[in-house]
Amino acid sequence: MSETPSSAEQAEHFISLLKKFHTAMLVTHVGAQDFHSRPMAIVKVEDDGRLWFFTGADTAKVHEIAKDFHVLVLAQDGDSAFLSLTGRAWLLADRGMIAQLWQEPFRVWFPGGKDDPNIQLIGVSPEKGEFWDSTGANRCQYLWDAAKAYLTGTTPTPREGEQHGTVRL
Repeated sequence: MSETPSSAEQAEHFISLLKKFHTAMLVTHVGAQDFHSRPMAIVKVEDDGRLWFFTGADTAKVHEIAKDFHVLVLAQDGDSAFLSLTGRAWLLADRGMIAQLWQEPFRVWFPGGKDDPNIQLIGVSPEKGEFWDSTGANRCQYLWDAAKAYLTGTTPTPREGEQHGTVRL
């Protein structure tokens, strides 16, 4: 039986899992109990877990972040990997960074390319994350645990720190 991974190991695992996602749902706070979510292409994930997204300067999410910088990011890869993170968002119109992070497929949303004056970046500094990972060896373990649970009439329990974990980032 393996030891439960340390907090640092779980955070590292969380970030490596986050780097595998290409899109995520960005959820902003709109009012007292209202939220607005939308799919976003993940432009980059830094080694510390900071996320970058492109956005138009005149979009609802920009106005929502300006009023309340708390955001939720959700990602799912089929039925094998899931994560959520809460963090603080900020807006950045740094033309050099926009040029550095630019990818040609983004021209669909920004016809003027990386020089489109409407482009801004949304940065998200993660504070807390949670993951469910059934990829690789965890997939084999999950299938074994699920089969065993089915045969015994119980429910599978994910291995904390490997298949499931909550991390401070």
